[in-house]
Amino acid sequence: MKLTNNNADIFVPDNTPLDAAVARTTHLGICAHQDDLEFMAYHGILSCFGQKDKWFTGVVTTDGAGSSRTGVYAGYSDAEIAAVRPREQRKAAFVGEYAAMFQLGYTSSAVKDAKNPDVVADLVAILNAARPEVVYLHNPADKHDTHIGAVLRAISALRKLPREARPKKVYGCEVWRNLDWLCDADKQIHDVSAFPNLAAALNGVFDSQITGGKRYDLAVMGRRLANATFFDSHSSDKATALQWAMDLTPLVEDDALDVAAYALGFVERMAADIKARIGKLS
Repeated sequence: MKLTNNNADIFVPDNTPLDAAVARTTHLGICAHQDDLEFMAYHGILSCFGQKDKWFTGVVTTDGAGSSRTGVYAGYSDAEIAAVRPREQRKAAFVGEYAAMFQLGYTSSAVKDAKNPDVVADLVAILNAARPEVVYLHNPADKHDTHIGAVLRAISALRKLPREARPKKVYGCEVWRNLDWLCDADKQIHDVSAFPNLAAALNGVFDSQITGGKRYDLAVMGRRLANATFFDSHSSDKATALQWAMDLTPLVEDDALDVAAYALGFVERMAADIKARIGKLS
């Protein structure tokens, strides 16, 4: 497979030839940074773990050079941390038994640049080869600009696929803004209670971020537990870990659908729900 960026890193954990490894993909995640997949797309990883007929492939668009760093990583340059983070992502791909792991190696500015065709071209090449049934993206209400860049480039790539090659389901997942605020009817419910040991192992692989000053490993697990506990006020918990997602499938089915307008529809429905609840009890 030929990618545009010469800095791209491709890893197949079980040494299957690349074309065959990618072709077996059923679930695919596209994200901005190393560790985003494990935090936001664990539902896809979990759906495929230990299965013979389901395989998860990951795509990280950036090189990770701008990440925070303290402790033993405090003196690392951008180039040095950009060498560490792909190694950590490879470890996660091995632990999670991914079909394949693509790290495209673009700068954050390149991913955020709507006029740069290279990121989209590489995503189209991967998606055409993988033909996944389910795709996990950042959600368009995220507050991290690089995440927004990544989801917009991914939607552009998905819209360039032939209709028959597009996934059946596309999810926008929570990272730098949770999706607890969605109306319950709008929540795509991902039960990720199984294999908590696998979740902990995947989250813990990214030592440069954890030791580097951000306890993402604890925060992600706490968010999943909070989602499960606070989901339903009138019944006992049916899960120990839940993640929320937006259904972004309509954006891939209708190329004319405006991303911002679609995302704001979720906000407007929540605003209407708040108004109605206050109104009926006033």
